[in-house]
Amino acid sequence: MLRRDLPPLLGGSFTISDARDAGVSRSRLAAVDLVRPFHGVRTRRTATAPGPDELLVRERMAQYAVRMDDGEFYSHISGAFAWGIPLPFSLRREWEQLDVSVHWPRRSPRSRGIRGHAIQSELATVRVHPVTGYAVASPATTWAMLGSVLRHPYDLVAAGDAVVRTPQHRDDPPPLATLEELTAAVAAGRRTGIAALRAALSLIRGGSASRPETWLRLSLVDGGLPEPELNVDVFEDGVWLARVDMAYLALKIAIEYEGEHHLRDPVQWAADIARYDRLEASGWRVIRVTKIELFERPGALRARVLAALRSRC
Repeated sequence: MLRRDLPPLLGGSFTISDARDAGVSRSRLAAVDLVRPFHGVRTRRTATAPGPDELLVRERMAQYAVRMDDGEFYSHISGAFAWGIPLPFSLRREWEQLDVSVHWPRRSPRSRGIRGHAIQSELATVRVHPVTGYAVASPATTWAMLGSVLRHPYDLVAAGDAVVRTPQHRDDPPPLATLEELTAAVAAGRRTGIAALRAALSLIRGGSASRPETWLRLSLVDGGLPEPELNVDVFEDGVWLARVDMAYLALKIAIEYEGEHHLRDPVQWAADIARYDRLEASGWRVIRVTKIELFERPGALRARVLAALRSRC
């Protein structure tokens, strides 16, 4: 028997209530071409690969959004996904469940696949996401909520760096929030992880372009080295040479994090080599840092940078 086509107006995910109002029968809603991601929701089956990767998380957020109550909003890890705030891969297992919050005294949402939270209203400002239209904890609130989630202090700073990031190019979006808004979110009341949040505030910088760059900067500073300038444009005799991730300008030392995407993109890799050649021809020392060195051998990294500093002092 041929299945009856679903009304196009229902979209990819829809509530059972909306489907019934559109004339869809109970038997059609039980067909195998529909999946049940959440109670009361149906989604047209696709070829999406299983696994809690970023795309799947965003898909699940879209699926749940069709049944969200007016007072519900995404928060914590799900809020970070909504705003593009970087999270460590170690949280992968927690991505599968969505964080959905309400303001207390409402009871926290309860459903399969949901981590529900009831939060005091002064601790959670809610915004409509400008792209998806979902209700989401504001970027500043979301960052403050991550104080209960992120275990490493560098990751909490990296998340804050992403929220206040200064545009590096003409087409870059404006910051998600200001440092003052982050400070206000921390000061709004008692939160889990409040001590870590307070400690992170003084370390947040608008010039950091990625989570690894934040880790790199903090690793150097915690090793007793001077804090480098971030995302610096280098000029020689008034001619622009390059923009570098970090720099000790007076000593002509640049520090570059070599992300894996640079190696996979031949155009980017060629541009990087040309940039390094220009810098070295002008007397710059370029220290290139790999993922393994940064996250697994920070002592060796600090020793290399210290040796470079001493050689130019």
